[in-house]
Formats: sequence, structure tokens, C-alpha cells
Amino acid sequence: MSTPFTDLPFKTHFQQLPSAFYAFQQPEGLEQPELVIASGDCARWMGLDASSLTRPETVALLSGNTTLQAWQPLAMKYFGHQFGYLNPDLGDGRGCLLAEIETPEGELLDLHLKGAGPTPFARQGDGRAVLRSSIREFLGSEAMHALGIPTTRALCVLNSQTPVQREQMESGATLLRVSRSHIRFGHFEFAYHSGDPELLTALADYVLERHFPCLERTPTQYADLFLIICKRTAEMIAKWQCVGFAHGVMNTDNMSILGETFDYGPFGFQDAFQAGYICNHSDTQGRYAFDRQPAIGQWNLSVLAQAMSPIVERDALVAGLEHYNETFNQQYLKGMLDKLGLSQADAGEHSEADQNLVMEALTLMQENRLDYTRFFRAISENDIASQNAQDLSELRDHCVNIKAFDQWFHAYQQRCQQENSPPGQRLQAMQACNPVYVLRNHLAQTAIEQAQAGDYSEVQRLHKVLQQPYTRQADCDHYEALPPDWAQDLEISCSS
Repeated sequence: MSTPFTDLPFKTHFQQLPSAFYAFQQPEGLEQPELVIASGDCARWMGLDASSLTRPETVALLSGNTTLQAWQPLAMKYFGHQFGYLNPDLGDGRGCLLAEIETPEGELLDLHLKGAGPTPFARQGDGRAVLRSSIREFLGSEAMHALGIPTTRALCVLNSQTPVQREQMESGATLLRVSRSHIRFGHFEFAYHSGDPELLTALADYVLERHFPCLERTPTQYADLFLIICKRTAEMIAKWQCVGFAHGVMNTDNMSILGETFDYGPFGFQDAFQAGYICNHSDTQGRYAFDRQPAIGQWNLSVLAQAMSPIVERDALVAGLEHYNETFNQQYLKGMLDKLGLSQADAGEHSEADQNLVMEALTLMQENRLDYTRFFRAISENDIASQNAQDLSELRDHCVNIKAFDQWFHAYQQRCQQENSPPGQRLQAMQACNPVYVLRNHLAQTAIEQAQAGDYSEVQRLHKVLQQPYTRQADCDHYEALPPDWAQDLEISCSS
């Protein structure tokens, strides 16, 4: 049974932490707010009646104009390494943790309102979010969830008549982010650098109690906590790499302790494959390039290891970082072989040759600028084991080096013929992990521009398509088409 937003079972567990971790902060409202889009799937997860989001009293709450007595809105304090350098002046600068709710299944979820005005951690900022960035986060997080990738969720976006100055004047917006946790690596950094050991143990105990109660009250509870954070982070980044997703700002304050994709800024999905794809226009050095994400994940975990060093022995921290590498390598290879439909590799029979096939496929795509998503979907819709290269003529015709394509295809075809599963079953499994649709930058940009002109219909259509990314949908050819030429000039930065 679904519940109106105002009647959800709100909780305030975060205030169990020492007050150094937060500052109470009332949201600052928007002028003439209106609902742009809502996620019915996220609402169902929350046990929420999605239709209640259009009620005036709910719009007032989600735009920061009013609050409920059951809430105790606060801004969280944390540190973070930004582009490799420690920044102690961080925290929720434009968002408030309104409250938590308990779902019908007994799960606690944070409700975080982004764009709710300045907080004590705003660093002279206006505390606002704009419609453009709010739509990108909404579409990005909900698309990632539909792809099966661990992520925070977005319930809804509201637009307003509040002017916000960025590179140009834009409209202020709010987004309600829903997450199992907003604890970041940066929270542990703040506790460590505070010099107060009680802050660190209080934070670790809070995380254990809320998220990993099975690890509590054991001699190795903190070491086990670090290990599971390493494991989940590795699994998440492996999934990023397999689907061609670049986060863009992997600062430690954007890393979730639950291994969920967190804080959608200048993210991007691969079009024409580039191993060194940089989706963030502000990342001039390429620190967070696509092919560097696995290494940055380990670097960020090493920062977390330092922060947890007063409560975890060195050997356990080293073991956790090694486990990250092992887990990432295993999960990434498995994910890529699943995309190729090569299941027997799990037994090690074809391990080295299969790894070579994966790397050669990536090289082929890069050298010939083949579209990442379309390449893998194409091979998942053809019985490669019994067909010839002409059945992939569209891919082949896009290649400058036809000989290289034919060589790779021949090796791949031979390998597919060694599979024991029926072709139909194998293709079905491949199509379940090779999407037809991803949130390409030009699709998001088109929807945003229409929304900025007052038409939210394309945001809603695109969201609907992205909810079923593995199924080809009627009258949606343009959502899977190659990007237009103008898309090459799109620049996505951290500006929000």
C-alpha cells in the first residue's frame, strides 16, 4: 500500500552522530515551483504514492518552501580529496538531509534535497542547483539503476522562477535524492583529521549499525568494514567500465561507503570508444579519464585506508586494497565476457585467449571509432557462431581497417563455436547485459533545452525509454542512433 509523501514514516537517525558531523539548516524555498518529472519506480521503492507529488503541500515541501515537524533538516560536514588535493572546507553546500524514511520492507533511506539554498558549508556559494544539472542527475541516476548498476536514486525534479547566475542566468531547481546512505569517504577523512579519535569510532559504529549489523561486535569489525567497502567499490567500478560509463569527478567526497554511484555531475557514456575518454571539461589533466577510473578507485580507497588507520591494523588495510584489485579484475573480465557471450571462461579453459579477445575488441573499437554501445548490442543480436562477417556489415563498414575487423571477427566466431549453450539462449543472455539505450549526452542536452523552454515532455519520454534499456522499443530509433555531428562539441563541466 502506497503512502502520501506527507505521511511517510520519517526518522532522524543521522543525529545519533556527534554534532561535529552536521549543522542544522532549514531549506530556502524557490519561487513558483512546479514538478518537472518524478520516478514512479523510486516512489514504489519508498512505499510512496507517486500521485501525491503533485499536491501543493508536497510541492511546497520539495521546493524548500515549507518543512514538516518530523524533520530535522541538516547539512553534513566532510572533507575530501579533490583532484588529488585535500580540501577541508567541504560539506553539503547546497543541500539538506531532510530526514530518513523506513520503507515497507524496513529499509532506511535518506531524503536529501539538492538546491535548497546556502548552508554553513556553502563556501560563498548561492546554495542553488539549476534545472540543467538537476535533470542530468535525475536521468543519470535513474538510468544507471535500470542498467543494474548500484546508484543513488532520484525521486523528482522541481523547476522554479528563481533566477540563478551561472555562465548565464538559469532557473533554480531542486532534486530529491534518495539513498541508502550519504556517508562518503570524506566523512572518514573529516573524522581522521579532526584529531578526535571518538569521532572516527562513532562514525564507524554508525555505519556498522545501520548498514552492516552482521559485522558488529566482532574483533575484526572495522577491518571487515574496510574490506567490504573495497569489495563494493570494485564491483561498482567494474560495472561502470563494462557499460562505458565515466563518472567525471571521482573525488573522495563523491565516493559512497556502500559502493553506489554518487553525485552525478559531468558524467558521460561512451559514444565512439576512447579508452582515455574525458567527460569533464574541467578535468584538463585527465585525472578522471575513463581508463583511469579503476586506478583512481584504488587511490581513493588508499585515502580511506589512511583515515581508518587508527582503528584498523596496517596488514588488514593492505589486504583490503589487494582485495579491491582482485575483485575488480575478476568482475570486469566476467562482465566483458558476459557481453561477448563467452560463459565457459569461468572454468579457466579459455582464460588468456578470452582476455585477448576482450582487449582486441576494445582496440578495434578505438582505432576505428566504433560506437561502444552499438558494437556490443550488434554482436548480441547475431548468431555469430553460424554466420559470417557480412551479418555485421554495419559495424564492418564503419571500420577504416577492414582487415583488423575480419581478423578479430574470425577469432571471435571460432571461440563462439566452442560454446555449449544453444545460440538463442546465449544471445538472450548477451542482450540482457548489452543495452540498446544509454543516456548519451546529446539526448540529455536535447531534453534539457526543451525543458528550459518550458516543455518537459522530452525529459519524460527519455526517462521512460531509459527505464527499459535492454529492450528495443517502438518508435525509439533516434534514441539508439549514432550521435549527430553537433554532439561532438558538447562540453560538460562541474558547473551546476
